Amino acid sequence: MNGLMMDSPLTITSIMEHADRIHGASEIVSFTMDNPQHRYTYRDSFKRIRQLANALDEVGFKKGDRIATLAWNDYRHFELYYAISCSGQICHTINPRLFPEQVDFIINHAEDKWVFTDIMFLPLLEALQDKLVTVEGFVVLTSEANMPDTTLKNVHCYETFISDHKDTFDWPDLDENTASSMCYTSGTTGNPKGVVYSHRSTVLHSIVGSLPDNMNLSGNDAILPIVPMFHVNAWGTSYSGPMVGCKLVFPGPKMADGETLTRLINEEKVNYSLGVPTVWLALVDYLKSAGETVDTLENVVVGGSACPLSLMKEMDKFGITMHVGWGMTEMSPLGSYNRPMAWMQECSEEEKDAYRVRAGRVVYGVQMKIVDADYNALPWDGLSSGLLLVKGPWVCNGYYKLEDQPALDADGWFDTGDMASIDEYGYVVITDRVKDVIKSGGEWISSIDVENAAMSHEHVQEAAVIGVADPKWTERPLLIVIATPGASPNKDDILSSLEGKIAKWWIPGDCVFVDEIPHTATGKISKKDLREQFKDYSY
Repeated sequence: MNGLMMDSPLTITSIMEHADRIHGASEIVSFTMDNPQHRYTYRDSFKRIRQLANALDEVGFKKGDRIATLAWNDYRHFELYYAISCSGQICHTINPRLFPEQVDFIINHAEDKWVFTDIMFLPLLEALQDKLVTVEGFVVLTSEANMPDTTLKNVHCYETFISDHKDTFDWPDLDENTASSMCYTSGTTGNPKGVVYSHRSTVLHSIVGSLPDNMNLSGNDAILPIVPMFHVNAWGTSYSGPMVGCKLVFPGPKMADGETLTRLINEEKVNYSLGVPTVWLALVDYLKSAGETVDTLENVVVGGSACPLSLMKEMDKFGITMHVGWGMTEMSPLGSYNRPMAWMQECSEEEKDAYRVRAGRVVYGVQMKIVDADYNALPWDGLSSGLLLVKGPWVCNGYYKLEDQPALDADGWFDTGDMASIDEYGYVVITDRVKDVIKSGGEWISSIDVENAAMSHEHVQEAAVIGVADPKWTERPLLIVIATPGASPNKDDILSSLEGKIAKWWIPGDCVFVDEIPHTATGKISKKDLREQFKDYSY
């Protein structure tokens, strides 16, 4: 027999209507190009969202149409999230940091009908518009007073676009499996691939992400999503925040500006934030140089790439606890979250440190397993390392319009491309990307572990490790370092500091100093570019 329960669909519309009715007084504060501190409430926002929905309806968008955004984290982008998805269209967020040819490919591959853009991306779109064969119109996210001249055709000012429309709207009844939003991978190998989220997957991801063992969000929190809204829905906070009534503070284009972030945190009493390691490095550098503090900021999530223990220790000095989160674009993105268990209070500092840098415990809703080269399951003993496979209701089962490139294996598991180990408590350690593992003398070396060890040196600001050809061992690790400002470290001193922290045979044969380490558009170290840069290197 079936249960006698109502069959209410899990839709983003339900998040919006709940937030409007229950959390309408909660605030949304934004730094934008035309207003350094825009402030309004959820209630104000959803009123404008209904106006935007009417504007979209007048244009003639149909269910399933893709509408693109090239925008920073702010209130107008937030309005697009809800008006587009809840109207039955697909909100396609595009990373403006990608190369122009990638943006061109993504817009055409998704067959976007319109593009909503921040002012600073107009030159990019103007250069591409003749190639964007499916795009029929553009909307610039600004006011009429700040509307710039542009060569774009059929272009509109956002505030004018919505202003004459009524603030009531009959939202359509949507199946919970309806596509809601779309995000393309950064395309580190080949063209970017489209991941399409559903209303159901988004709601479930938002609920689980807010649980106490994960981000532990409530209406008492003021959160600052520094992770961009153009990348995996700001790690879900654009939905989980309204679901519980958080105050939202958006940094606009100032995501890596330590001074602006410090001001927003202090003025808006932010207690929770999310970002990649480079963001937290920028914040720490500013706080140290300016002699300032961020007393209300208690917890931050760090993800996107491995976080060194040294950065966590620096954040500790300012009373900020860092929590590692791990996931992927293909996972909406949450897969694991690092919040210490009660018994760890009795552990030594060394034992606590060993756990806090891990990718966290597997969250409810995600299944994981690690397998060897023959796809045999490996034990969760914290020692065995293998390819990480995942399953779950917010894990993708294929890429958009790439049916010939299945994302799943024969048993329905998604191949993450990560090497990992998992212990008896469900704590995940990402040992490396499969393509970044260094094979030396038939044995594996984790570039991530070597990088983290190097980052513990006081004169190392950032470190990357790649494999370079070696006639005897096939590959040997090369350490690439950016020195901390004002320091002139000796490479032998840095290499010797690794002794006792990693296996002796893992220690790189050389350390090279550079002024800059390349990053992908999502803030990860670009090993592909480094391998190309050092392709002719020899010890």
